[in-house]
Amino acid sequence: MATLSMDNIHHAAEVLKEVARKTDLIYAPKLSTNATVWLKTENLQVTGSFKVRGAYYKISQLSPEELSRGVIACSAGNHAQGVALGAQKRGARAVICMPDIAPIAKIEATKSYGAEVHLVPGTYDDASAYAQDLCKKEGMTFVHPFDDPDVIAGQGTVGLEILEQMPDVDAVLVPIGGGGLISGVAYAIKHLKPDCKVYGVQAAEAASMKRSIEAQDKLTLSTANTFADGIAVKHPGDLTFELVNQYVDGIVTVTEDEIAAAVLFLIEQRKLVCEGAGAVSVAAMIYDKIPELHGKKVCCLLSGGNIDVNILSRVIYRGLLASGRRAGIRLSLPDKPGQLASVSNIISKCGGNVINVNYGPSGMDTALATCVLSLELETRDFEQIGAIHEALEAAGYHLIRD
Repeated sequence: MATLSMDNIHHAAEVLKEVARKTDLIYAPKLSTNATVWLKTENLQVTGSFKVRGAYYKISQLSPEELSRGVIACSAGNHAQGVALGAQKRGARAVICMPDIAPIAKIEATKSYGAEVHLVPGTYDDASAYAQDLCKKEGMTFVHPFDDPDVIAGQGTVGLEILEQMPDVDAVLVPIGGGGLISGVAYAIKHLKPDCKVYGVQAAEAASMKRSIEAQDKLTLSTANTFADGIAVKHPGDLTFELVNQYVDGIVTVTEDEIAAAVLFLIEQRKLVCEGAGAVSVAAMIYDKIPELHGKKVCCLLSGGNIDVNILSRVIYRGLLASGRRAGIRLSLPDKPGQLASVSNIISKCGGNVINVNYGPSGMDTALATCVLSLELETRDFEQIGAIHEALEAAGYHLIRD
């Protein structure tokens, strides 16, 4: 196996000129009031993710004999497309094992590059075990999604581009799943600009690397339940664990609602579509997870944009709730005419907009002559929601708080 070096990363940058694009660095003035933030838009990369860099470079380094046996990989979807494209370019057979929860868009995109797709029940780790078994049975060449020096070197080219585009950057925030992207980025940045901080961001429900670094031992999570499927990894890589331990300055986590709010922010404010995994770095900035970044010039890496449209609609709704743009209110009130009009008038005066109404009988613990009114509102923020609550209570209405 090759070893990781700066020569390796620079060579990868030359090789990738034939397939990967140098993605834009975009200023995002509304993202944080505490720091100046730029976005590295790997969500606009070929195949919609940074993964093409590592996968393509790895396949470019395979011998004719290794290619003749075909390549096999496991992936939640983004690495799959990179491997499929690389194999297609070199005329090799590609078999991709994906968890059956992978978004349909990623499955179909992988097939479009000519790969054979095997859907495996469970998570990425289940697909990985299946791919390893199939690799042994068929004698194929395995292309690991993150725990491989050539793959990491390919991902490290993102770090080279960030320093070229923003030489005075103070810190870079990078999503972490298995750790291949942050390993390459941190290795490149720390060798070229040691004073630049590199922080990792994980979904709170799949924080295998963070917990492993804290324990100084590679741990395996029992579950990795996050809609950020691209980073839903239960066990970190051996090589990536060592590199993160050596070169990364810290790791923070973000919740599902915080990720959803970040996806919504990127759509509304920057006109960028990101999958959950691609938006975690932005979530960390929005929710001020790293106070050390106050007053600094920060680059948030958007790692991918391959989100299924069905999931996107749900994510947007969750994002609206998380940012105070949607609110649900339940009231217990007298069952007599005019109540809905009175409640609506109060909400309207506070600037809220009623978009859904549900009326039902009261429960066993309330007076028989009352009813329950459930409303869904469009609102500006949590401050406005609070003002609506206060106005309703001042008017004598009883809010049912769960």
